Amino acid sequence: MTGKSLLRIWFMRHTLSQHRSATAHLLWKTWNLLPFVDFQVRTLSFTEGMDSDRAQEMETDGSKLEQTIVQTPAVDSRSGNETVKNGETVITEGKAKIIFPSANEVFYNPVQEFNRDLTCAVITEFARLQLSSKRIQIAVPGEENVSKVVVDLSKEEKEDELEPTLTGDEEPKVAAVGEVCQDGLQVLEALAASGLRSLRFSKEVPGLRTVVANDFSSKAVELINQNIKLNDMGHLVTARLSDARMLMYQHKAVKDLFDVIDLDPYGSPSMFLDAAVQAVSEGGLLCVTCTDMAVMAGNSGETCYSKYGAMSIKAKYCHEMALRIILHSLDLRANCYQRYIVPLLSVSADFYIRVFVRVFSGQAKVKASASKQAFVYNCVGCGSFHLQRLGKLVNNGNNITYKAASGPSVGPSCEHCHQRHQLGGPMWAEPLHDADFVQRVLSAVGSNPGRFQTSQRIQGILSMAIEELSDVPLYYTLDNLSKTIHCNSPSLLQFRSALLHAGYRVSLSHACKNAIKTDAPPSVVWDIMRCWEKLNPVKRERLSEHSPAACILSTEPKLQASFTVRADANPNSRKQGLKRFQLNPKPNWGPKARAKAGGGISSSLQEKRQLHQNKRKGCAEESNGSHLKNFPCKRFREGNCSLGGNCRYSHETESEQGSTAPV
Repeated sequence: MTGKSLLRIWFMRHTLSQHRSATAHLLWKTWNLLPFVDFQVRTLSFTEGMDSDRAQEMETDGSKLEQTIVQTPAVDSRSGNETVKNGETVITEGKAKIIFPSANEVFYNPVQEFNRDLTCAVITEFARLQLSSKRIQIAVPGEENVSKVVVDLSKEEKEDELEPTLTGDEEPKVAAVGEVCQDGLQVLEALAASGLRSLRFSKEVPGLRTVVANDFSSKAVELINQNIKLNDMGHLVTARLSDARMLMYQHKAVKDLFDVIDLDPYGSPSMFLDAAVQAVSEGGLLCVTCTDMAVMAGNSGETCYSKYGAMSIKAKYCHEMALRIILHSLDLRANCYQRYIVPLLSVSADFYIRVFVRVFSGQAKVKASASKQAFVYNCVGCGSFHLQRLGKLVNNGNNITYKAASGPSVGPSCEHCHQRHQLGGPMWAEPLHDADFVQRVLSAVGSNPGRFQTSQRIQGILSMAIEELSDVPLYYTLDNLSKTIHCNSPSLLQFRSALLHAGYRVSLSHACKNAIKTDAPPSVVWDIMRCWEKLNPVKRERLSEHSPAACILSTEPKLQASFTVRADANPNSRKQGLKRFQLNPKPNWGPKARAKAGGGISSSLQEKRQLHQNKRKGCAEESNGSHLKNFPCKRFREGNCSLGGNCRYSHETESEQGSTAPV
């Protein structure tokens, strides 16, 4: 910058009066000096002394100035958030910014950034595949070459091929981010809340025609419209105030179907699944998040059945089983309309699960759905499990017949520890991922690591997903195998090597750190543990006669296991030190409180956790019932408690109770 230009800047900042700041802004824009001046400094110089209404009327590039510039925000460099004086916060995530109120009227969880990053990456590759058949290439910022090899996702059906057929010298069109692509994807975020996810789609995913950000809360829709203006995305993002189910039912017609539907509710998505499988286009993408993991992981099996049509059980593989339960539920809902699902990616992360599936139509394919489901027999003693398919395919040359499967696959008690079996399911028993598609997403993220804040974690989880044995449902955990027979635990490499030496396949699982997925039967797994116990003997006189450990160790192993570490026992994701399992970055990290229509939270989550900590233990230790005063009386809250001061429970209001909660 020349000295004369610097002189102009100094003159304008110090001599122009405040009431001529709008004119000064236009002059600065004409001289093209805005990129060289700090944003916060110029907003101070141009809007200081102006009332908020006048500042909002000032226009830049045909759009209104950001509302936050009149608030003189203080930027938190660690989180990228700007705290505004009126109690609102400007949150920056990816390429999008949203204004978020301090009151808990609209839900937002910063922990889900990994979820949103992964979704942007998946939809980008899905758009690349879908638009390639229309002779359209997408341009992703940061990628050196927009042209990539297209991999067919539906190998079984020729009509679903997505490979481009370019002929002659005609060049394909290029779709860029933030621009409307007339032949692009129609995206619906059915439960948008603040609209952050929709805005990130519009500013980070190319090849979109429209993005609908819907919510049933008028406060949320008002905030979405405000954030659309803040990001200048009105040409691409539309806010809707509607019940998500009714909106999707209204778009069942072929011409109104959505190419991508994103469901990320607070809790269970079960009530939205029926409408979603009807409103997604042929071969379209359905993205579903479940955060009710207590239900899906076996704490309430009957509730899981009422929501997803499957019985969950408490087992070490509960997180993978949760993935298979939601896939079973999606396929079951789709089958009602002669449709079926093809999973692209299924992820268990943190406190939720996330699945990405494509939905197709076809009566013949729907008939095979029963053979894709299975029940699981789980031993409550040693944790061994067996799968029982619900149906089977019989191939008679050119004809395929569908029959009920034969069973049961096991007896009433476990052959290893003689304990009873639990029956769980039905659940999805086919692969959780499409390896080709996952590899495409992994390659795209790896070649453009600066695109997402959580790129390292995405690469780690996707690498593990590719390494998983696709045809082996569920897994054992190394610590539970050792705990069952009360012996020291072998190292991960030693146990994997023993399985490889025995001639079986083995892999890890992204759903659990100590997981062992193998096609070896339970008898081989326990033979290996028996051999390990001989090298690390336990005091058998301390074992109960009928305990699982005593029953298992009373049988001599038929297999002589070798624990010599093999080179191929260490997976590549582990060798490369990829970020596979993230530690909690801060205390009380995880699910947040549900948003309330009137805003505000009765008491902080931290106070509630401390109040209910060791609740059962306290009940056992304090027989006089004095500890019950720490908990509110439900009848008093409803206005019909007649005990008064003699009530064992607290009659304090929530605000009074929150102020006296232990810290």
